[in-house]
Amino acid sequence: MRKILFILMALFTAVWCPAQDKLSTRNGKVSFFSKATLSNIEAHNNTAVSVFEKTSGNIEFAVLMKGFEFEKSLMQEHFNDDYVESDKFPKSVFKGNMSNIKDIDFSKDGTYTATVTGNLTIHGITKSITVPAQLVVTNASLQASSEFSIVLSDYGIKIPSMVSGDISNSIRIKANFKYALK
Repeated sequence: MRKILFILMALFTAVWCPAQDKLSTRNGKVSFFSKATLSNIEAHNNTAVSVFEKTSGNIEFAVLMKGFEFEKSLMQEHFNDDYVESDKFPKSVFKGNMSNIKDIDFSKDGTYTATVTGNLTIHGITKSITVPAQLVVTNASLQASSEFSIVLSDYGIKIPSMVSGDISNSIRIKANFKYALK
């Protein structure tokens, strides 16, 4: 009797449990670069968290602002204290959707392009953005990446007037997330 009950439970679970639809990672990489007259500004964060739903194309990620690392500690201090005010606005969040998710075959190795539209929140301000993305599917993982630019003043980030000629109002952002498929 126990054996029959076990087999029925196993069959029920196999039939009613969907394949792994939600993928997540806690070690996504987000970086930004800004060309500046005196010194280029670049920072990296390797602790972004993300969730991706394969069937719907919904994707979200969050990154702690204090997690960005700079080459120079003074740049990091100014970034957190003067520009993004990390104590007041501790994280940046993106919530969006891949419009062409049906074109991506997660069971077949390959490289796919996608368009992602969603809301990016930085410094407490949320703006709608549409960005290109590239997905690389292998038998064991999915790597999603995107590169796009934003304007700092759109997010209420002010560049002090005494350095406004040296720091660009536009920054280039790169996001890269690797999810295990199995």
